[in-house]
Amino acid sequence: MATQKIKKIAIATGGGDAPGLNAVIRAATLAAIKRDWEVYGIRDGYNGLLMREEYVEGGLIRLTRERVRGITHLGGTIIGTTNRGNPMKYPVKNFDGTITEVNRLDELVRSFQLHGIDALISVGGDGSMTIANALAEKGLWVVGVPKTIDNDLEKTVITFGFDTAVGFAVECMDRLHTTAASHQRVIVVEVMGRYAGWIGLEAGVAGSADVILIPEIPYNIHKVAEKILERESQGHKFSIVIVAEGAKPAGGDLSVVSREVGRAERLGGAGEKVAADLQELTGKETRVVVLGHLLRGGAPSRFDRLIALRFGAAAVRALDEGRRSVMVALDPPVVNYVPLEEATRRMKLVPLDCDTMLTARDLGICFGD
Repeated sequence: MATQKIKKIAIATGGGDAPGLNAVIRAATLAAIKRDWEVYGIRDGYNGLLMREEYVEGGLIRLTRERVRGITHLGGTIIGTTNRGNPMKYPVKNFDGTITEVNRLDELVRSFQLHGIDALISVGGDGSMTIANALAEKGLWVVGVPKTIDNDLEKTVITFGFDTAVGFAVECMDRLHTTAASHQRVIVVEVMGRYAGWIGLEAGVAGSADVILIPEIPYNIHKVAEKILERESQGHKFSIVIVAEGAKPAGGDLSVVSREVGRAERLGGAGEKVAADLQELTGKETRVVVLGHLLRGGAPSRFDRLIALRFGAAAVRALDEGRRSVMVALDPPVVNYVPLEEATRRMKLVPLDCDTMLTARDLGICFGD
């Protein structure tokens, strides 16, 4: 049991939304109530505490059995999220209209204390886990839960949200195969994956893509064009090319749409660039489909629901056992606890010698290298 008696905990969901967030909230809430703890959800990441005046009904939501009933299958998060509220680099607008980044960690810790919150369950990706680790170093009692459709968090076999995103991408590719074949076109499918190509790789292999372009392998567009023309010579008049948003040509740069103070650079246009180049090099009619935020929305898969529920319950057990500064992690067949510091040390990229990569190579899939 915990060495410090817990009476009240808070849950925060940060960064991009992902299918399974509500399942985590429900499991953590019910497990905490079972232990006679009060549970509160912080609105929109940490904005509910840092911008309390913006919320008419307050920045904290009391989570009860009634509040979390029937939300396991719902996408999104009932307490809201944001990718612009990093308390370590909080964007503040100056009188002259410029934006300055301010560190508000100490203020945030004081706000937890003011509200009598004993511990925090932080649900998010690499950015959220980095913030959670920083709060833990300030003395806050924190347990992290790994969430990201990109599956790029270290120390856990998988993050919830990933399975749903890949499943939807594969369903879209199944549909695109028929229209591509009918019109004898090249169809470029752009998926999320800023710096790690897990979605592109697994969806591409499962969805029978002919070309997969991911951030880990800078591509030579001429190699891709050769693959398409080779298929053409073999009687295959269409091709499916899957492109992660963070894919870039060898010696080139990421396709960046915008850079704003207080948030990560916004990527976009990788698929359009590949499509334009391929149409010019091959002479084949080429179309682009950007799946984008469709990958984030909708109901979580069975797998993501189960993992999210397991993670939420495990986070509460971690608190009850007195564990601090840890992240729950899937280590099949069990859920373990790993230090937050280790989970945020580096991003989990696709190993170029992993079995899925080797399988893709054996199937003849081109990676542009």
